[in-house]
Amino acid sequence: MSTDTHAPFDKKPESPRSTGELIRLEQVTKRFGNHTVLDHLDFSVDAGKHVTLIGPSGSGKTTILRLLMTLLKPDEGTITVDGERLFPAPEKQVREVRKKIGMVFQQFNLFPNMTVLRNITEAPVTVLGLSKDAAEERARELLEMVGLTDHVDKHPAQLSGGQQQRVAIARALAMRPQVLLLDEVTSALDPELVAGVLDVLRDIARSTDITMLCVTHEMNFARDISDQVLMFDSGRVIEAGPPEKIFSEPEHDRTREFLSAVL
Repeated sequence: MSTDTHAPFDKKPESPRSTGELIRLEQVTKRFGNHTVLDHLDFSVDAGKHVTLIGPSGSGKTTILRLLMTLLKPDEGTITVDGERLFPAPEKQVREVRKKIGMVFQQFNLFPNMTVLRNITEAPVTVLGLSKDAAEERARELLEMVGLTDHVDKHPAQLSGGQQQRVAIARALAMRPQVLLLDEVTSALDPELVAGVLDVLRDIARSTDITMLCVTHEMNFARDISDQVLMFDSGRVIEAGPPEKIFSEPEHDRTREFLSAVL
């Protein structure tokens, strides 16, 4: 795995990186039927920061990521990314803002009929208008970063789950997003494959300026990479702080209860 501090997606920035607040959710509410998953949620993420969302299943963590990916729409509230409205906003603006966000899912969601290389180059060519040569150069640099340079011409079915997830990480980064969303990216992996994927993400967190918003039950990973940890319960943030504070001296009873069950 390469530890080159000049990652392919910010080696030659196409536009200046933002500083200050990058993501803001204001009074965001999301309901499924009579069940309120997010309840007038307010929170923000600064550019370049790594924020991890923890809490019990069903507390609203993944819903936040799906809202930012525009896979869901909030019932109330506003979402802003890099000073531009993501919701509510005209569809054309939504598409442009959405380009700033990449996501790695629990399931790898690779195109089974495409090679590893084409899985990574398809979106930069069709969405960003990058030339095939430029997209392939970027893809090969990213595959070096995630330790898969020998698998360029393979199809997903020829890879292990951990390798497929590393391809999915490279595919997300190929779009040069300002924000990388990570949704329980190791939950579908066999235990012996988890460490390799987490090492790739640690490398990215330490060597690049990308903003990360992460949902995980890997508490040691959260402690390692996070600038801030947010504890969720019933669609609200009940406690927030740096990892050393949340994991060592949580103030809220619910946080202590949750951590005692998962640590």
